[in-house]
Amino acid sequence: MAKSTAFSFFHLLWYTAIIFSQVYAVKLEQQLHLGSNSKSNLRLFVFGDSYVDTGNWRKSIGSSWKEPYGSTFPGKPTGRFSDGLILTDYIASFLGIRSPIPYKRGKWVRRSYLRYGMNFAYGGTGVFDTLVNEPNMTIQIDFFQRLVEEKVYSKQDLNSSIGLVSVAGNDYAACLARNANDIQKAGAFTKSIMKQLAINLERIHGLGVKRIAVTLIEPIGCLPQQAASSSYINCSEVWNSGSMFHNQVLEQTLKKLNDKSNTPVFITLDLYNAFNSALNNQRKFASGSLSMKNPLQPCCVGKVMGKYFCGSVDESGAKQYIICQNPNLSFFWDTIHPSQNGWNAIYLALRPSLYKLII
Repeated sequence: MAKSTAFSFFHLLWYTAIIFSQVYAVKLEQQLHLGSNSKSNLRLFVFGDSYVDTGNWRKSIGSSWKEPYGSTFPGKPTGRFSDGLILTDYIASFLGIRSPIPYKRGKWVRRSYLRYGMNFAYGGTGVFDTLVNEPNMTIQIDFFQRLVEEKVYSKQDLNSSIGLVSVAGNDYAACLARNANDIQKAGAFTKSIMKQLAINLERIHGLGVKRIAVTLIEPIGCLPQQAASSSYINCSEVWNSGSMFHNQVLEQTLKKLNDKSNTPVFITLDLYNAFNSALNNQRKFASGSLSMKNPLQPCCVGKVMGKYFCGSVDESGAKQYIICQNPNLSFFWDTIHPSQNGWNAIYLALRPSLYKLII
């Protein structure tokens, strides 16, 4: 009896949390759709990869512009690599602003849309060139520098600006692909990544951005792409060790940069522990619920692994992917990216640390 009561209590907490997260997401969706009524003067400038890209890939080739991406919000693809909102959207909401416009759309929108900053991130990219032919971080900063030189953003604008950087995962993926999955070479590559990343971060700061948040790498071994070998039961500890090594070196690098500037310009957003915390919470309740998926199992997958992927269609246009029954209960959308529900859980874990951005 006591066990049954405890079981019911914890599930009540879990479903209450789901309802809360969905209500929060609806409010955030309304803000993104209608625009923020906030009088905040903050601007957010975003650099990096698919965890923060809100629509810079070309529609003709980007998988993020194909169905079923965007199916939860706003009901159609928006260029985000998820079924709905992603990390950038949640951080912008925390700052009280609308999610910044993607760079590729910046020249076609009213100037009022630029007041929230701009997103230069491209999915699949890294500090260096990766396996996709899209702008790496250095080129993304070139785009930003051009706008500053053209006075699109004034010195006064930049005085209240914040940077968000999510990068390096694709650098390791490219390194492994080019070196027959030799993890030792990926570890040695960390030094090169950090050297160039430090240059890039100082350059963003030198252009006027006052505080810059840099994400630690998520537990790569928990991504469905890696967890598939265990039927999505366990994370790969080998891959997670690689994430922890990268994060340790990154924290040391940012400390040196802050010591050099004599002010805490650069802060970390701990995606590693935020992912783990959110996954552990979902795993705890999924084990006793028939309606909830194993959190390591993606919601959207290709019908034939390795041949088709989320969003794939065949020559006749027939869908070659499968979507889970309830994306709102999933943590991962596809084999790499969290769902909107997953990002919401990650954001809630990150939220206490976000106050460092505005202090």
